[in-house]
Formats: sequence, C-alpha cells, structure tokens
Amino acid sequence: EQQQQQHKQSNKWRVGVLTVSDRVSKGQAEDLSGPALVHALRHTADLAVDGEVQTAVVADEVDQIKALLVDWSDHHKLHLIVTTGGTGFAPRDVTPEATKAVIEREAPGFVIAMIQASLQVTPHAMLSRPAAGMRGTTLIINMPGSVKAVKENWSAIQMAVPHALGLINSDPVASTTPQHHKLDKH
Repeated sequence: EQQQQQHKQSNKWRVGVLTVSDRVSKGQAEDLSGPALVHALRHTADLAVDGEVQTAVVADEVDQIKALLVDWSDHHKLHLIVTTGGTGFAPRDVTPEATKAVIEREAPGFVIAMIQASLQVTPHAMLSRPAAGMRGTTLIINMPGSVKAVKENWSAIQMAVPHALGLINSDPVASTTPQHHKLDKH
C-alpha cells in the first residue's frame, strides 16, 4: 500500500494531444476536440500528467502524422499520445494508417472499449476506425474528431490508461494484484 502511494505521487506521465484536421491546420476552423481532450486528460484522477500537455495540429497527411508520432515517441519520450480526428471513412481520414505504420504492438482492447461504448450512444460509432498501440514505451491511441466522441471515448478507457502506462514502462507496482483488483471493481 505504501509503495503504491509513493509510486502514485512520484510517477508523472509526459502526454501529448495531436489534432489531425486539414481545416484546423489551415486556420479555417477552430480546434475544439484537442482542447477538450487535454481537459479530460488533466482531470483523470489516476493519470498524473507531468507539466503541460504537448499539443500540435497537422493536416490529414500520413507522412505528417507519422513524423510527429515518431518525434514525440522517440525524441520527446512522451508516454501517452492521443490523437483526435481522421478516423472516419472519408478518403482523407488516414490517422489509423499512419498510427499502424509507426506502432510496434497493437492494443486492440482500447479500440474495442471505445467503439463498444460509443455504440451505446449512436450506431454511427461503427463508422469510426481508431487504432491503438505501443511504440517503445509510448502508448498511442486514436480518437474521433468531435468533442462529444472524444469525451465518450476517453470515458470508456480512462481507468485502464494509467495501468497500461505503468506496464509499458516496466513499473513493478502496475503489475501487482491490488492494482488489478482496483481495475476489476469498475
């Protein structure tokens, strides 16, 4: 118990939010989902964010998305990157393809949880194509581009994300039985 409390206080996660949108990147629209996601991340009880959440906006271009995901993962050493936008069926919605090109291991449970939760709200959730996975010690998760969908999707996975980050980053406390029981209670 004391070891878990010490860890919780000392382990802070470096986090980034990437908005993928042609219109926002050109200044033709305001980014609403990115700030909503930053707010949700900052107000997640068990997710201790280290400093400011890094944010950026890129166009719906595979190379731009990949370049930023790699830079944030490999050079800035972010622990968590959540993208918003570019997960639909439109021809320019390429965020999942860019993400799958840079991750080393998939994390399908996050995708299943998000789609399952969203289907409880709208049948249009089946038109979302998020990807999730790990690149080194970075967890990358795609979310749709609307504020409503970001809130729904984050709500569906927020309890598991801190635990996943601990496991990815070889945190011995994350793999303890009490931590598993805590997740199972929700």
